[in-house]
Amino acid sequence: MRTSRPTRLSGERRRLSPFVVTGTGGEVRPRDQRDLMERPFFSLAKTKRLTPIHYESGGVQVHVQGFPEHGMATIWDADVLIWAASQIVDAENAGLQTSRFLRFTPYQLLTAIGRQTGARDYRLLKGTLARLQSTVIRTTIRHGEHWRRHQFSWIGEWEEMTTAGGRVEGMEFVLPEWFYRGVLDRSLVLTIDPAYFRLKGGIERWLYRVARKHAGRQPQGWCFDILHLHAKSGSLAKPADFACDIRRIAARQSLPGYRLRIERVDHVEMLRILPASYPQSPVDNSVSGIGTSGVETVGGIGTSGVPISGLRACQGQSSLWSDERNPARNLSNLKDSNMVGARRAVDNPRSGADTAPHSRTRRRSEGDGE
Repeated sequence: MRTSRPTRLSGERRRLSPFVVTGTGGEVRPRDQRDLMERPFFSLAKTKRLTPIHYESGGVQVHVQGFPEHGMATIWDADVLIWAASQIVDAENAGLQTSRFLRFTPYQLLTAIGRQTGARDYRLLKGTLARLQSTVIRTTIRHGEHWRRHQFSWIGEWEEMTTAGGRVEGMEFVLPEWFYRGVLDRSLVLTIDPAYFRLKGGIERWLYRVARKHAGRQPQGWCFDILHLHAKSGSLAKPADFACDIRRIAARQSLPGYRLRIERVDHVEMLRILPASYPQSPVDNSVSGIGTSGVETVGGIGTSGVPISGLRACQGQSSLWSDERNPARNLSNLKDSNMVGARRAVDNPRSGADTAPHSRTRRRSEGDGE
């Protein structure tokens, strides 16, 4: 949607107080939502994906459906959600009121996730928002006592504000309650390395998030059966091609903060993820205990990685809404979202190998990011 000047708010925005994002660039430490870090919520390919994702493990179900016009949201599109989570957590830490209704400038978002800020990048951002809005997710993660399945899109509605000449000056979007609730629960949020935004391959990006979620800073790291990883990724690549991608990533050692090692246990190919020797950034919460996943014999958008534009060095206006301030924190937006007292326990499915159907679709460019 486009408008040359602010219009009367519609939909959910009429009953939610706006959370006005201030600041620019990398002032806020990036944070990711744990439920999104290990399960297949996004396409790992840069080409349009229409094949749905079906994933089930330990009683947890995830179904993701894209539509023909835009395709499924990609792991590069997920940068927008990482940015939103980072802004919300930072504001909550400062005692400010937050909301699912975010108001910001495209410059703030693009520079924070390491993108350029040219006209093409603004067009790509709008494509990202369209995919996030049109992708439908159904999941049983963090379901209520009597409710078994949530259905939502990553963005409920969005709008841009432009000048008479067509220049985009401001944006607004509304996040789903499921995501917002997961961000407010600190046990469900982890800091990530800003270098994540420079990773080019879809599998590479997904693997970093898995490493951060499971291995954390544990000296012994975490070990995965590679076929188990393939099922967890939702990748359309053949298992053999996926394994080749994992080996190449391990050879490059490209994951920031982690070392990868290929091992074999009883003829099963494994990937061990170990923290790098240099110190990592502090985390908000501890991570899961040491263990092994996926093998019974062992136990337990657009554009990515491009140089930052020179515009990032400019001292742009931090917000078009400088006359507005985020007031001290209160529960008004939680009430609007039916969230009073809603603090869910971390989902902890039973151990066991994951299963997911594998498409026979020709392999997409998920691993190399070309």
